[in-house]
Amino acid sequence: MDLPELAVRLKPWRPRPRPAEAGPLVGGTGTGLRRDAVGGADVLFQSVTAMAPAAAVVASIPGGAPFAGGSLPLSVLLALTASLLTASCLGELARHLPAAGSVATYAARGLHPAAGFLVAWGYVFAEALVPPLVLLQLGFTVAGTLHRQWAAYPAGLWWPWVLAGAAAVAAAGYRGIRASARLGTVLGAFEIAVLVVFAVLLIVRAGKDNTLSVFTPSHTAPGESAVGGVLAGSVYCLLAFAGFEAAAPLAEEARRSRRTVRRAVVGAALGVGALYVLTTYAMTVFHGPGRFAGFAANGDASWDGVARGAFGLMWVPVFLAVVNSCVANANAGASAATRTAYAFGRAGLFPRPLAAVHARHRSPVTALAAQTVVTVVVALALGFVYGPVTAFYLIATGVVIVVVVVYIAADLACAGYFLRNPGLRPVRHLLVPALASAVLVPALFTAAGLPVFSFVTPLEPPVSYAGAAVGAWLLLGTGVLLVLRRRYPERLSGSAFEGVEMDR
Repeated sequence: MDLPELAVRLKPWRPRPRPAEAGPLVGGTGTGLRRDAVGGADVLFQSVTAMAPAAAVVASIPGGAPFAGGSLPLSVLLALTASLLTASCLGELARHLPAAGSVATYAARGLHPAAGFLVAWGYVFAEALVPPLVLLQLGFTVAGTLHRQWAAYPAGLWWPWVLAGAAAVAAAGYRGIRASARLGTVLGAFEIAVLVVFAVLLIVRAGKDNTLSVFTPSHTAPGESAVGGVLAGSVYCLLAFAGFEAAAPLAEEARRSRRTVRRAVVGAALGVGALYVLTTYAMTVFHGPGRFAGFAANGDASWDGVARGAFGLMWVPVFLAVVNSCVANANAGASAATRTAYAFGRAGLFPRPLAAVHARHRSPVTALAAQTVVTVVVALALGFVYGPVTAFYLIATGVVIVVVVVYIAADLACAGYFLRNPGLRPVRHLLVPALASAVLVPALFTAAGLPVFSFVTPLEPPVSYAGAAVGAWLLLGTGVLLVLRRRYPERLSGSAFEGVEMDR
């Protein structure tokens, strides 16, 4: 073969062209979010970090201890089973409707477009409040820890940490979903590693006290029945699972989104749930099942107290894991809120500027700017008025109320969608949604503080104001919906929501 022939057969090298960049516009294929930007691991950790494993293990799950006592691991196991029911429904819908509108698109297609709008209205409200919620926790956790270690640090100097966290989340979000998702992956992997290592240390130290009896109702708190104590504990544990759906709004930026998002939603619920079971078991057998009814989120009988008292400097990685969890959760909440706002701004159901994307990073910059303002204003305003801890519980109550309602709507939408479309499987698409909705109702009453059940604790002001705030927001949303139906009925048609999803 001579040189001319070889030159013809060899394909000449050319630099690989860079992907076309999108301008800050609304709508079409070349101006939207960046396609195929993140893979399965990043999408999975979007849901994992939205669940805030470290913060949930340290602060949320112990809320069930006064009821379940040393049987709290069984309560966590029941909560995991219940969460998997809703995760299954969301996974089924994500496989058929890969859309940035996520739960709102599911409600629109499975129930009615008006329901989709109200779900979007509520979901954006809840997810937009997640960053100020967890950054308040970041603020008072760091300030309190630094004050305990160095008395010269003011215990009330929490707000600089809120601003620092907000800046970090905004910077990651501005750089696009790749930067944001990778931040979540790194942070999520760190906190999980810390929790697993600490759990193993607790199990080893417990030695002969390890027992599977904590997975039976035999250790419920004094005054609680065997079944009632475990069920009450599971309701409080169920609230720690909120966030597993957060991968769904990344559907338009994920590779092979129909499969990736479904696996992420179900995988996060299963994986983090297994972590909850492991860590709760470890702490229960170490602390003692008979004394576990007095376990709490702070004090000597808490994760921080045990780490300090029994393991010395082990409190440092536990503290860093909680700090890490707060930042990662804020990042995941901001991603979910801005993608949902983007999707419905694009459909004309929210203000259209929310659908603007950055020319290079393809991040929804207007939605991100609005999210950053909400984060700073809400966190600082409520933190200074009520104190950061009370403000945290006030916001948390409102967020959980909305999220549980959204889950119930998604469960019903799963049944509605498959009743209207091919592929109906009665058990998966009818029985599972019915069971999932049924188990979420007690969680809704618990979050709202409505004493329908004996174990529900009525909320005191100002935390009780959360229910009124949620009601006012939904009432405002209903008014906006009526205006849209009158002036722009085409935006509430099925075709409007079809424009939000992707055919891939």
